[in-house]
Amino acid sequence: MNRHVILIVLVVAFGIANFISTTPTALAQEDRWSGYTITGNTYFVSGPRPGRTLPFKLIINRLTTADEVRQLNSALQSGQDNLMRTLSRMNAGRIEVGSGVGVPANAILVTEEADGRTKLTVLYQRYLRFAELRYGARSEDYPFGYAELHVGRGEHEGMFIPAARVRLRNGNTWEVEDFGTFPARLMGLQVRGRGRVG
Repeated sequence: MNRHVILIVLVVAFGIANFISTTPTALAQEDRWSGYTITGNTYFVSGPRPGRTLPFKLIINRLTTADEVRQLNSALQSGQDNLMRTLSRMNAGRIEVGSGVGVPANAILVTEEADGRTKLTVLYQRYLRFAELRYGARSEDYPFGYAELHVGRGEHEGMFIPAARVRLRNGNTWEVEDFGTFPARLMGLQVRGRGRVG
């Protein structure tokens, strides 16, 4: 079984720096993104149905605060289960893949990239199917969903991991591991709207 491991240390490190460097900057970022909706398509490279495409939608109500990022990092010091308990109490928006109503986007972080684009990182508690819980499937150890969107200059694109495990390395490095598949691609992303989404 192939595994694809993604290091997101820069997301966490830069996210904390951006949020706590100056309060006006953090507030301006939150005001800038709250109320936006990003839509597009999710193309699954591998997994049970490689080549499948599903609609994607991210509704942003607010950005995760610096204090919440610190809480998440502190919780992960005690392991993934503690991270999940802390994350489940947060709600920054909604993420939908496919035709369902989706799930809360518990944490949404934003960082400005060197090429002038913006990276939005989403971490959320995924829906565990009954069969996974009933029969103790190995995928139960991958309780998170993860998405990374790059918007701004050029083509809007990103990647999506429907089932992920999160570990802490060296105290402040987050490592996200996909459940045996390559991440799906987010393509044709469109950024729309202003005003709060309920």
